[in-house]
Order: sequence, then C-alpha cells, then structure tokens
Amino acid sequence: MAILPTALTWRPALLIAFESVLIVSALLGAARLWLGEGAWTPDALSETWPKALIVAVVCQVSLYYAELYDLRVVADRRELAVRVMQALGAASLILALTYYIVPALIIGRGVFLVASLLVVLIVAGWRFAFEWLSVAVGPAERLLVVGTSTAAQELARELRDRRNELGVDIVGFADGQLGVTDFGFPVLGTFEEIPAIVREQRVDRVVVSLVDARGKLPMGRLLDMRLDGVRFDHLASVYEQYTGKIAVENLRPSYLIFNEGFNTSRLQLMLKRGFDIVLALVALVLALPIMLVVAILVKRTSPGPALYHQERVGQNGTLFTVHKFRSMRQDAEARSGAVWAQKNDPRVTPVGQFLRKARLDELPQLWNVLWGSMSFVGPRPERPQFVQQLSEQIPYYRQRHVVKPGVTGWAQVMYSYGASVEDAIEKLQYDLFYIKHLTVAFDVFVLFKTVQTVLLRRGT
Repeated sequence: MAILPTALTWRPALLIAFESVLIVSALLGAARLWLGEGAWTPDALSETWPKALIVAVVCQVSLYYAELYDLRVVADRRELAVRVMQALGAASLILALTYYIVPALIIGRGVFLVASLLVVLIVAGWRFAFEWLSVAVGPAERLLVVGTSTAAQELARELRDRRNELGVDIVGFADGQLGVTDFGFPVLGTFEEIPAIVREQRVDRVVVSLVDARGKLPMGRLLDMRLDGVRFDHLASVYEQYTGKIAVENLRPSYLIFNEGFNTSRLQLMLKRGFDIVLALVALVLALPIMLVVAILVKRTSPGPALYHQERVGQNGTLFTVHKFRSMRQDAEARSGAVWAQKNDPRVTPVGQFLRKARLDELPQLWNVLWGSMSFVGPRPERPQFVQQLSEQIPYYRQRHVVKPGVTGWAQVMYSYGASVEDAIEKLQYDLFYIKHLTVAFDVFVLFKTVQTVLLRRGT
C-alpha cells in the first residue's frame, strides 16, 4: 500500500504486532488465573478468542489515538507512562460500556479486572523494553546526503527526529564546501571525496540531491561503488518516502510524467466515489441532530444566517459553491475583501472558534460530497482569488486541482492551518503526495488521522 512508507514503518509495525499478541495473552492468562483450568479447554478457548480479539482491537485503537505509535511523541518516559495509562483507561471505559450493552461479549465475571491490571503492566513494560532495545540495537542503516539544499537539510532533520522509529542515521553531508549545516550535521567532504567518506563512515546508502550535484559527481567512481554494493537514491524519492510529501524545490515535469504514481485508474475513482456517497449519507443521518444544535448556537450568538455559501475552485478548475456553518462575523470581509484567516483572527466568533477546533463548521460540506463537487478526502478547496495569486507564485500549484477537493485531506492532518505563501507551498507538497498515491485505503487512513486530530484538539 502506498501510504506504508510514511504511515507505518517497521518499528511501529513491530510494536502493533507484539502488543496485539501481549494483550490477547494477558486476557487468556487472566481467564486461566480467575476461572481455572476450564478456561483453557478447546471449547472454552473457541469462545474466548473472538472476545479477546475485540479487546485487543479496542486497546490498539486507544493506543493509536493517544499517539503511542508515533515514536517521536513518546520519546520522554514520563510522557510515555502517562499516555499508556490514559489510553488503557479509555479502552477500559469503552469495553465496560460495550459489556453493558452486549453482556455476551464478557469473557468471564472478574476476568476483566484481572486482565486490565495485566495489560497495563505488560504493555507499559513492553514499551520501556522496546525503547531500550531501539537505543541498544542502534540504526539499521547509515546515510550520506550529497548536496545541502533546503530539501536535503529538511530530510536530515526529519530522519534525525525519527531515528528510533526508522532505524536510520545521517552520518553527514558531502558538498562543495566544508562546514556545518544549519541543523548541526557536518559536511564531511567534497563530491570528489564521496568514495573515501563512504569507506570511512561505513555508509550503507548515498542520497543524492540532483539540484546540487547535477554534472558535478565523479560518475565513474560512483559506478564502481554501486557495483561494490553501495546503494544510491535520488533525494526526491527518499524525501517522499520519509516525510509523506513531494519536495516542490526538486520537482521537475519529468518526475510527474515518468515517476510511478499519478495514474489513478477509473476503477479506483469509482470506488472512491462510491465510498464518498455511502459515507456522506451515513454521516448526514448521524450528524443531523448535531447540525440543528450548531445552527441554533450560531444564530443565537451572532447576528446573521447560520450558514454561509462561498465560491471555491474544484476539480479541473471548475468553480462550485461550498456550504459551511458561519464561524465569523457576518461583515467579516466587508472592508477588507478576500483575505486569509489568521491565527486568533478577531473576526472569528467565540462559538465559531469552537466550531473550527471541532471541525463542526464543515458538516454542511457533506452536501457538497453527496452532490459530487467535493470528496471526503482531497486537497483543501481554495477561493478563486487565492488560487490565482498562488498559481502565479508557486510552481505546480494548479496540479492540485486534478482531483476533487476534500472536507479533510493529507495536508490538513499533517500540517496546521496556514495563511501565507510559505504555508501554501508546504501544504502543496502534501497534496501532491496524496494525488500520487490516491487510493481508498489512503482515504480511510486520512479519515482516522482526522478523528485523531479532532480528539487531540489540534483543530485547523
């Protein structure tokens, strides 16, 4: 699956697999301790396994939404302990409610309490052991970066921050001049000295920024190294793999034309549209009571209509009208015209601030999804004035309109709301990655990330 290089590296995957086994084992062990030998007979185990798997799934989902599979977040041991307790506490509440509604899912009276204690001890212990092993084992791969462009330095910083998660270590840079980069990585030598650097630093892979090194590399000597087992990769490919975005700085038309991806099939688009219709219908039915409450709150707390309707740019540059709950004063742009919303924007009402944080202001966009002008997942729809401005300033900006805009999207969950050209460039890089790897599975992953974003109150 296309999203796996960024969404699920091997270390988080190992965490998930081992924790699933440990949670199920804790439940079976608790049943044995509390119910005796009869809990492990073939007939009893055939009934216990499905119930244990339900508990494991609930625990894993709770751990995921507590960001316990983002190894950058849980690097601090105190933070790790707090989040494990919070996640398993939430899982216990969910399971208690589930057992109250469906008593048949209870493994055995008293087993739940014993299993809860075992799961807390086992998961917490495994987490601390995994952290120690990650440090003790060290990186699985050593990288040398050729070139010191902005994208090269950003990649180095990303890999440094995710060292324990990815098992990758940046040994340094090779460039035309010696020195230290802005991120504290040494420049170990020039392009001509790359073979010597690889030998001395025991480099496993050389990542080349063609923006910096095109026409300057000693190709004959590098070819000898390649035949000797050293791996070479383009910076653009490695950057995409580890950051979940495509570096516009290094982007060339040939990359879009000849690279894998950017070739979504008609079947995939049909599946995506079907997914949108079903999900929009279900969401509208479930959200209707909430939408009525929100409409009343907006009307009661601020003069003007509950909804506002605004022109946005859709697929292939087609204009459409987006529907949202009004979160600003009715006269927000009476004097200024179309301007980007800012952080702590004074035009946003107190209720509007809450609606934006919870993303409840976007619920009316379900109608846009149902009628086909939007998708659940895609690039954020922008106003025509902003699209015209950004298209003139940012290369490849119009390429984000080859797909339908979305209520949520990869850029929205990976990058906070921005109000500048620099922010637009950053979001474009995520949008291009999404367009390249567009699948229904990726959409589902983004929706899970969106729920996580809302629950953790990151907002927009």
